[in-house]
Amino acid sequence: MIIDLTEIQDIHFFFRLESFKEIYGIIWVFAPILILILGITISVLAIVWLEREISAGIQQRIGPEYTGPFGVLQALADGTKLLFKENLIPSRGDIRLFSIGPSISVISIIISYSVIPFGYNFVLSDLNIGVFLWIAISSIAPIGLLMSGYGSNNKYSFLGGLRAAAQSISYEIPLTLCVLSISLLSNSLSTVDIVDAQSKYGFWGWNLWRQPMGFIVFLISSLAECERLPFDLPEAEEELVAGYQTEYSGIKFGLFYVASYLNLFISSLFVTVLYFGGSNISIPYIFVSDFFQINQTYGVFVTIIGIFITLAKTYLFLFVSIATRWTLPRLRIDQLLNLGWKFLLPISLGNLLLTTSSQLFSL
Repeated sequence: MIIDLTEIQDIHFFFRLESFKEIYGIIWVFAPILILILGITISVLAIVWLEREISAGIQQRIGPEYTGPFGVLQALADGTKLLFKENLIPSRGDIRLFSIGPSISVISIIISYSVIPFGYNFVLSDLNIGVFLWIAISSIAPIGLLMSGYGSNNKYSFLGGLRAAAQSISYEIPLTLCVLSISLLSNSLSTVDIVDAQSKYGFWGWNLWRQPMGFIVFLISSLAECERLPFDLPEAEEELVAGYQTEYSGIKFGLFYVASYLNLFISSLFVTVLYFGGSNISIPYIFVSDFFQINQTYGVFVTIIGIFITLAKTYLFLFVSIATRWTLPRLRIDQLLNLGWKFLLPISLGNLLLTTSSQLFSL
């Protein structure tokens, strides 16, 4: 049987084409994930720079200004320095727990970004249980802190890990009750559906106006979950040296630093999504759409505008969190737990009962 040379070339071309399609399919699957990680990395660097500038303004001093224009590369320089520093391991500590702890803290927070709708239909994974996935995943991060404290073979580190676990449990319950109230109003646990439910009535459809007490409780609880001042008892310098971070150095210490800002960013994003309409805004959005003659067929422009609006709202709450850190003093551990169990929990439970009653009467 004689096969023509042209037929052999066509067969080889067909197989190469199929290989290119498979490679393209793999790249298309991982491209959104890589873009999301790149965006998160840039956002963390921006938050670090903003915190240094805002804190400098509050304390009337000069912030970073020499590393890059306006000091924007200072966080990148600090990260590079930590990357090349020596990783010290306690001689009598549990090496496995000591090494795994920081990674668990970072990975558990990064997964939560997959359910955030940054723009119109611009979400990595639209799950039916999106908000509760965030709560469930964020519950894993304190386990990493507890593992780090225990694996350090240091009493201050272990006390910091125990405080992190106690604080997380204390403030996750009112946080979850507030999220459940929002889910009842929206009749869904999907973050995309929650944003869509707020877009029906424009500015006045935001859950902020229907859940003012829930918003306050959620904001306080999210600050406590991020372990930000005045709720940074797990790493209080006066009592625990640096808490669960005491024995860490190099890139492992940097992972804890990154995890705190990742958690702060995701908390601000969820405040935006749950209470401030996400990517929806009434008058400015309509004005921009009419000015550029944009409608739903031009999905790229709508998505870009939605991302800009979401990030603008998010950075507003980041400013509130940063200003709170550099304004209020640290609480004692008993005051912190009393605030969570004796005040926020009853208020959030009462808010849930009122929301449930209003939904039943509206049927």
